[in-house]
Amino acid sequence: MENSKLVACAKCGATNRISAERVEGGHEPVCGRCKAPLYVAAASGPVTVTDSTFAAEVERSPVPVLVDMWAPWCGPCRMIAPMLEELAMEMASRLRIAKVNIDDNPATAARFAVRSIPTLLVMKDGKEIDRMVGVMPKVELKARLERLLPRGATANG
Repeated sequence: MENSKLVACAKCGATNRISAERVEGGHEPVCGRCKAPLYVAAASGPVTVTDSTFAAEVERSPVPVLVDMWAPWCGPCRMIAPMLEELAMEMASRLRIAKVNIDDNPATAARFAVRSIPTLLVMKDGKEIDRMVGVMPKVELKARLERLLPRGATANG
């Protein structure tokens, strides 16, 4: 397929080739092996979240979410952005990545007492399960996320 992405099933771990055109057209893909629904929004990269969409996009997400609290003027925030893009693709279906611009969304930043940026929150089932402040190497961040999200983990456990 020309415009497709590989997405791992969160339930059984099988790799599935998903057509971007079909997903954009409203098709909801399922795993070819176990028939579980595939969560493919993460495969397109981080999603922008606002104060008004935080509950729907993060707290009610069927998979854990890594929330990047950032600002456009922050050099370290811009430095980790490409790494988060890569992680969104590599961990698609197991983890979603959301970006919250704290200048435009002060209520969410205040709610989570964000004092320094970048701050990365790991949210699962609507609750914060981990927090990282500052820049770290991709290998270290991915290893930390892997410990929080065992292979085959789903939003329900």
